[in-house]
Amino acid sequence: MAEWKAQDKDLIFALDIGTRSVVGVVGRPMDDRLKVIDVEMAEHGKRAMMDGQIDDIRQVGALAKTVTEQLESRLGVRLERVCVAAAGRALRTQKGSFTLELPEEQSIDAEQISRLEAGAVSAAEEALQTDSDSRRQMFLVGYTVAQYRLDNYPMANLQYHTGRKAEADVVATFLPGEVVESLYASMRAAGLQVASMTLEPIAAMNAAIPAELRLLNLAMVDIGAGTTDIALCRDGSVVGYTMATVAGDEITEAIMRSFLVDFKTAEQIKRSIGESEDLIRCRNILGQEERVAVNEVVQVIQEPMDKLADAIAKQILSVNGSAPSAVFLAGGGSKLAGLREKVAIQLEMDEKRVAIAGNNFALSVFSESLELEKPEYTTPLGIAISAGLGLLNDSYVVILNGQSAKLFRNGVLTLRDILLMNGYSYADMVGKTGKSLNLTMDGKRLVFRGEPAVPAVLRVNGEEAALSAVIHAGDEIHFIPARHGEDAHRTLAELLGEDFYGKAMVNNVIVPLNTVLTQGDVVLTMRQTPPRVEVPAAPAALPQDAPVPKMAAPGPVMPAPRPQEVHLRLNNEPLTLPLKPDGSPYYLMDLLEYSGIDFEHLDRAVRLEVNGVERGFQHALREQDSVTITLA
Repeated sequence: MAEWKAQDKDLIFALDIGTRSVVGVVGRPMDDRLKVIDVEMAEHGKRAMMDGQIDDIRQVGALAKTVTEQLESRLGVRLERVCVAAAGRALRTQKGSFTLELPEEQSIDAEQISRLEAGAVSAAEEALQTDSDSRRQMFLVGYTVAQYRLDNYPMANLQYHTGRKAEADVVATFLPGEVVESLYASMRAAGLQVASMTLEPIAAMNAAIPAELRLLNLAMVDIGAGTTDIALCRDGSVVGYTMATVAGDEITEAIMRSFLVDFKTAEQIKRSIGESEDLIRCRNILGQEERVAVNEVVQVIQEPMDKLADAIAKQILSVNGSAPSAVFLAGGGSKLAGLREKVAIQLEMDEKRVAIAGNNFALSVFSESLELEKPEYTTPLGIAISAGLGLLNDSYVVILNGQSAKLFRNGVLTLRDILLMNGYSYADMVGKTGKSLNLTMDGKRLVFRGEPAVPAVLRVNGEEAALSAVIHAGDEIHFIPARHGEDAHRTLAELLGEDFYGKAMVNNVIVPLNTVLTQGDVVLTMRQTPPRVEVPAAPAALPQDAPVPKMAAPGPVMPAPRPQEVHLRLNNEPLTLPLKPDGSPYYLMDLLEYSGIDFEHLDRAVRLEVNGVERGFQHALREQDSVTITLA
């Protein structure tokens, strides 16, 4: 056998990984269209996909490899680079906003706009993370800037304008990481390198509705086995994506239940509708030969078809707001007899304005030997068209930290776009200064600043680059995320300093000096004078001839006056204290020494209460007050 040729740079290889089958398309751009050279399709032996999402990576990879090898053997070409599309089922759309405060009034440049948009996209992703304990990696598919503002004034474009505060609102679309990773893993299992990735509804739109027709308000509905993907265009651009979980499998399952046949047989019966005039021969699960009347099958599938048509109409109206000018039905499910009419009824449209896709394929794709005008070819042809006609370039491989970057968007890509598409956030690009710590001590507000971030490393082909730098095919990106600055941190001892002697309360509770302070804590101190350490002087020696002093004769003993007392209760026990010489009241801090707590070696907080109410050190006590001083 002759040695196979390598895949040329302009040879497009596209794979459509569907719920029921894998379809491969090989073609080459010629003038303004894609010339399709070969097509291969193989069905999954068992369910490896669930509602458009890969469930069994090895099985999907094996089937993709089979399709690839069939094409290679016929073409004599070793296929290595593949263009793929992710199912739209898991798409998540979210709004996000970000504000960039500038140190002084200045002209806004492209780099600041990049940071602004990246911050807004990251805010949108953060809004999707509803549970911090189970964060999902999200990959950016694309985003649209809904509004810029400069110093609170709405703007269409910020560049070169001067101001102090820039804001951006975006609408961003994401795919969960597991959807993307499973598709890449399946291609690796097939021995293929992903050259580009788009979304199935985008690909289908590129095949069914060429760009020159998108000035009209049109809907493209791709009915697969597991999901129905929907894309809408208006005024020259795609304005929304959505999907319905009702699709072709619901029709197949209704046939299974009614005629007691397995899934594969039910699929054959479904495809036979319209091909046989009266009877369809099959074998049921009991091993019995059956002749199923076509009109019986048609009757069985009416209810699930009604559900499908209703789901399609509701999704179109939810995104578009009203019925579009026309609807194109694509995918294998679009060929069901009567579905087109049901969709028209649900949308209250003229039946003539709901059509089966395929008539417009010739504007973008052709073949000298293959029949391409089949609605089930919409997505695989769309993937190939997107790559071959420059909507996505199959040679647009960018290396990010030694691995092929995941690329979703059409058109020009900046360094910021690629980092966002590969799961990095705005904070990874610019870093975050550590949080400040705000405290109040003895009525004075204190602010301790967090540490500054360590900047990210951004290099393209070995040279330092800005986030706004445009990335080209073959570029190698080296990116080390910024390291966030440490949050401000203080213990009570660090706050008070080494010279402090006394006791302190945090939020009205006595705590150990090694207590870590938190945002908003209120500290009250009770400074005391350190005890003086005195060395007693030796008594002076008396001269030997000094006279011995005579003791005075004792006088009459006078009874000491009975001191006045203060009567309190401490921890439910009576406590009697003498009245202070200067007549001042006792304070709560005076009772600490009677509590039995070792305040020099505290390991827990202390609660201070007077008559059941929390009080501070300086609270004055009155006769018969009940005081509680306990460990918390």
